[in-house]
Amino acid sequence: MQFEEAKDWRQLLGMIIQDTRVRQRIIEELGIKAITLHRWVNGGIDPRPQNFKQLLNTLPEYREQFIDLLGDEYDEAMASTLDEASKVIPSSFFATVLSARANTRKELRFWSLATLIIQHAIRQLDPDRLGMAITVVRCIKSSRSQKIRSLRETVAFGTLPWEGNLEQKGMFLGAESLAGYCVTTCRGVENNDIRDKNNPLPAHQIEDELSAAAYPILFSGKIAGCVLVSSTQLNYFLSQYRLTLIHHYANLLALSLEPEDFYELNEVQLQMMPPLSMQKQYFGDFRSRVTKILTQKSMNHTDAEQEVWEELEEELLDVQNKGALAATS
Repeated sequence: MQFEEAKDWRQLLGMIIQDTRVRQRIIEELGIKAITLHRWVNGGIDPRPQNFKQLLNTLPEYREQFIDLLGDEYDEAMASTLDEASKVIPSSFFATVLSARANTRKELRFWSLATLIIQHAIRQLDPDRLGMAITVVRCIKSSRSQKIRSLRETVAFGTLPWEGNLEQKGMFLGAESLAGYCVTTCRGVENNDIRDKNNPLPAHQIEDELSAAAYPILFSGKIAGCVLVSSTQLNYFLSQYRLTLIHHYANLLALSLEPEDFYELNEVQLQMMPPLSMQKQYFGDFRSRVTKILTQKSMNHTDAEQEVWEELEEELLDVQNKGALAATS
């Protein structure tokens, strides 16, 4: 019998441990006795939630199949491995954010606070470092249009395979993306299987991403963008406590922004943006373009960068529109 034919998780585990090397690895990694492992397979006893969590981490190649066979039991088992403190943002962190906001200069406030909040969110939402990226996606206001036509990835951090600071990989997003859907509808949204082509939700899948969730960043009825959370795990956002945490982190991120960074909902009119592979061709000379503007005009570095971002948005929208016209002709 092939592993794919297993009817339940016990049968799958029984098939896996027929390999003596794998069986011994499980026993050593989990610190259990061989008889305990066999009782799990035979239904004599159930593994403790923490044991099951360790088992999935020990057998990552079978994680997806175990989760499918467990169904609703998986979410309950994983939730029970967490203490109540891990399901909420500690009150001390709220105090840390408020203190940072009060003591950080305006020009540094967004990057400093957003970095602080996202790094905390990574530790809270991916404690086992299974693979997660969190990105602050902001509305792009251009002097060339009265509407918000696109979003841009700004501050971003991740765990393996998206290790470290991801800000340099930032791209434009539009109506084709989950972030775009979140901003346009002004509500939280999740896609627990991005590979599912029958899912009506838009998805701009990145390498290794299997599920994602987004929540809008709001202030006084206006929107500044959203927080986008990507995971290497299927169905990672079925857990309500994770969605609640993302909601709370989005509210905290609102403190990193200024009132003028938020826009009326009727100002948002997102268009389609080209894929990252095409966008990269335009990002290569970003710094030289900024330098050129600084030598030609009297403006600070921040304003020069903003002008280049506006130019890039215009160029990418033009590329996308020409591609769409060519496809229909």
